[in-house]
Amino acid sequence: MKQLHTYLFFISILISGLTFAQEEEPKKISARDTLPPAEKYGLRAGVDLSRIIRTAVDDNYEGFEIVADYRIYKNFYIAGEVGNESLLRDEENISVEGSGSYLRAGLDYNVYDNWYGMQNSIYVGLRYGFSTFDQTLNDYAIFTGTNYFGPTEITESIESDGLNASWIELVFGIEVELFSNIYMGASVSLRSLVSEKTPERFDNLYIPGFGRTNDFSSIGVGYGYSISYLIPFAKRKR
Repeated sequence: MKQLHTYLFFISILISGLTFAQEEEPKKISARDTLPPAEKYGLRAGVDLSRIIRTAVDDNYEGFEIVADYRIYKNFYIAGEVGNESLLRDEENISVEGSGSYLRAGLDYNVYDNWYGMQNSIYVGLRYGFSTFDQTLNDYAIFTGTNYFGPTEITESIESDGLNASWIELVFGIEVELFSNIYMGASVSLRSLVSEKTPERFDNLYIPGFGRTNDFSSIGVGYGYSISYLIPFAKRKR
């Protein structure tokens, strides 16, 4: 819940910054000049700051993600993320660790109508994600159906490698140009598992790139905030 509050606070700052930036519209611009005569097309690449920060503060997590998009036509962008992460779920009755690499790729559409000279965006996107990973069950408890003897603790670890999973996700996000070609972004995504290869003796409890899993739903939620740099290759009129 604390992470959610932090994320919502970050989104509000970005939206406020975008609104403030628009209020600084250059003078002597006619009403019909609401779009720049030419806009930059190029590769925007950066890193996910949320994973870097979480790695620093959470002893049970390690992760790094590269984010990128490329503007192909007006409001359309090819976008994707590639990364590696691991998480130790050390809970009351089970301790399991998942680690591996992932790739998400898809298309973003900018629904935001910029004012003159600006290239901010509020976008909706679709991704296909794929992950390869390992799972290690460190220890777990088996309940005997009575509290008289208590649960049986199994401490022999079980390792499973060569696992994989795929999913689709709907993404909502924002990109704000802080300085020339430097952008700060934030996003939230709703994910749904399409397929997964599970270990023989237990289920996947964590899938890198997708997040935590559970028994009652194939739906997951993700979030991130990033800093990126735009490498402009060309300028085109809209």
